[in-house]
Amino acid sequence: MKDLPAENISFTDFKLIGFYSLGEWRPLLFVPFSLMFLLAITANSMIIYLITSQKSLHSPMYVLIGLMAVVDLMLPIFFVPNMLLNFLFNWTGISLTGCLIQMFSLHFVGTFQSTLLLWMALDRYFAICKPLYYHKYMEIPNFVKFVVVPVIRNVLLVVATVSLAGKLSFCVTNIIDHCFCEHMVLVQLACGDITINNIVGLLTVFFIPTADFILINISYIVIFTSVFKSGKTNMKALNTCITHFIVMSVTLTFALIAFLSYRIRNNFSPSGRVFVSTMYLLFPSCFNPIIYGVRTKEIRQTFIKFIKNVKSLLLAHFSSDELDVMGVEADVQNAPASSRSPAYDKLVEVTDLHHGQSKTGLVCEEGRASSLKAE
Repeated sequence: MKDLPAENISFTDFKLIGFYSLGEWRPLLFVPFSLMFLLAITANSMIIYLITSQKSLHSPMYVLIGLMAVVDLMLPIFFVPNMLLNFLFNWTGISLTGCLIQMFSLHFVGTFQSTLLLWMALDRYFAICKPLYYHKYMEIPNFVKFVVVPVIRNVLLVVATVSLAGKLSFCVTNIIDHCFCEHMVLVQLACGDITINNIVGLLTVFFIPTADFILINISYIVIFTSVFKSGKTNMKALNTCITHFIVMSVTLTFALIAFLSYRIRNNFSPSGRVFVSTMYLLFPSCFNPIIYGVRTKEIRQTFIKFIKNVKSLLLAHFSSDELDVMGVEADVQNAPASSRSPAYDKLVEVTDLHHGQSKTGLVCEEGRASSLKAE
């Protein structure tokens, strides 16, 4: 294992050893993280299916929820499978190129968690404060104006962050005490000056999730003020805003703790730092679809309707099979003994097994007796 500093060496292969301090208990982490991964994949896939398949959910708000589900579906796929293999089979290796690709994918897609919440806040602002002009503002040509600037911001900052990290020489060690390639985890292994990397990393944190959080809070203050001044209690709108605020607060708290823990002296254990970093990516992916599915009436009703339709289809399918088997059994049993083929015993055996009965021996004996009498 190459882990000795050398000024003339730049490592191109690394080992991810997150939660290594747990020792023999480390493989047990496979269970909770695999369950969270399955929950994220299943729940987000269901949200995407419901929104895409139901025309009644094609309004801007539900489209944004669907896009959030796409983001929450992609994020775990970028790092959880590799992490689970690491826990179970101790597959720790990753190349520098793979590390940079994973870093870009996680940070770029992750930035849209806060940006989508910002777009949802804009949707609520237009729906509540400017209801007469809602459809005008939410038409694609007009709404694109609010989309272009945040997307360009996210792309430029993430590309700059990853590009600067890729230009470094990594000669300190090739051991990464983490479960995936986070920006500062990799940058700290460099042997040169990383001041510019620190600055760009901090700018990314404060210009994307923090700025989005501030803008969301401003829009909610305007919404609450408008609702209270009008004297109308729009509980649905207020519940939606509160839900977005809770999700954003939890996500931003995890993200800031994870980012700042590598830049400020603290008493965080390595495993604690890895846990927080993992949660700020995995927590929203697991609980966003549950929050939006349970708290959003239209999505909840569509899901219940979907479950009822599936049950009806299954019942119809099994009932059809039952009737087919019963019809075949009646035809066979009513046929004359002389016309029964040698496959008769086998056919009756199959029909009896379908009903969970064990009459095969008796039927076969009766078939033989009938054959002897015919002779």
